[in-house]
Amino acid sequence: MSPSPTSAPQSFDEYCAQKAAPPGSSVYYALRQAPAARQPLLTALYALRRELEETVKDVSDPTIGRTKLAWWQKETAALAAGQPSHPVSHALVAHCRDIEAEGPMLRSLVAGFEMDLDQARYLDFPNLTRYIERVGGAFAAGVARATAREPQRAETWASTLGNALMLAQFVQELGNDARHGRIYLPIDELQRFGVTASDLINRKYGPSFTELMRFQTNRARESLRTALAGIPAAERATQRTLRAQAALSLSLLDEIERDEFQVLHQRIALTPIRKLWIAWRAARRH
Repeated sequence: MSPSPTSAPQSFDEYCAQKAAPPGSSVYYALRQAPAARQPLLTALYALRRELEETVKDVSDPTIGRTKLAWWQKETAALAAGQPSHPVSHALVAHCRDIEAEGPMLRSLVAGFEMDLDQARYLDFPNLTRYIERVGGAFAAGVARATAREPQRAETWASTLGNALMLAQFVQELGNDARHGRIYLPIDELQRFGVTASDLINRKYGPSFTELMRFQTNRARESLRTALAGIPAAERATQRTLRAQAALSLSLLDEIERDEFQVLHQRIALTPIRKLWIAWRAARRH
């Protein structure tokens, strides 16, 4: 059902690094901007999110997905109680100062990905926002607390940033998500621009699709900028990973727009050297 935990604590960290942030990925460069002492915890958090994402998105049989997610529901409860069995859970317990306090975040994250098993379409933006807040906002708040000066206040500004990062991800992953039967653009917005789910699945480009994507990209971009501006001045230096992620997402949105939103048949990405430079520069801006 899940990978067997290995014996040495170091191997838990290695497992998390391979799962969360393969070299060259955006997460890899974002995590490297964090203080060295906190990188293992942050890496474990991103590894957990990736495990849950794979549990529901990389299986063709929903029954198997539900069985695996049920296992993770039990595991996150055990994790919050300090009784881990999975390599990622072991790493979180080892590196998190107060894992019990992260129980609500863990439950929210699992509940968010459970929505992927229940529905593949969303009627309107408020409905989609329920998903975004669990998978994006709650997770980003957990990431922020790992390095924040005032962890108890992090959720007030970090959730907004996590939500914005999800909006950018929806733009980048639109084609891939559609091929797997999931469309994270609200139905009423597709209708407003005259685009159908079939158009997305069949990779049909055209003026209507371009206008739809310009709207989605602008919303994601403005959400990211607003969220970045909302990080308290006292926390800007503590949030290098999230700020690097946001900068990478903004640059990627610009790249997608330059490529005329050709995301249905390919996954547009930045080169590793650009990712390195963008993440490094963003993390050092105050």
